[in-house]
Amino acid sequence: MKKAVKWVVAVLVVAAGVMQFFNPALENPPVDPGSDMMASNAPPAAVATIIHNACYDCHSYETKWPWYSHVSPISWFLVGHVNDGREAMNFSEWPHDDPDRAARRWTKISHRVDDGSMPLNSYTWIHSASRLTAEQRKQLSDWAAKEATKLK
Repeated sequence: MKKAVKWVVAVLVVAAGVMQFFNPALENPPVDPGSDMMASNAPPAAVATIIHNACYDCHSYETKWPWYSHVSPISWFLVGHVNDGREAMNFSEWPHDDPDRAARRWTKISHRVDDGSMPLNSYTWIHSASRLTAEQRKQLSDWAAKEATKLK
């Protein structure tokens, strides 16, 4: 029995080591300052801080990749989440020239922040700056709803 456990542990250690050679690329494409949401929809300073702290890591090309994002299999999980986040909403590719689309995005932001589904709990566990108080949620949600109404 002891011999089998040693073999299993050895195989797991080797597998973990080999996995480190197969990390996905941690990409941050260049940000065109004119395309970023802050270029045309600059929110009040407090709201901008909330958006940067709670949203930009997953929903922009300004992701801050922490040290553990270079460790497999965590890297696969994080890259998947960031790619999904950017696909769903990307502040670095804001639709400045399409007010209807921008209004839909603001409405979506307002709803997701208001109902507590964003930012994700799995993100806020590790990133304390992204934990929003009820007041911050209301502030961001109300501002996003107001922006959506302006654009409609």
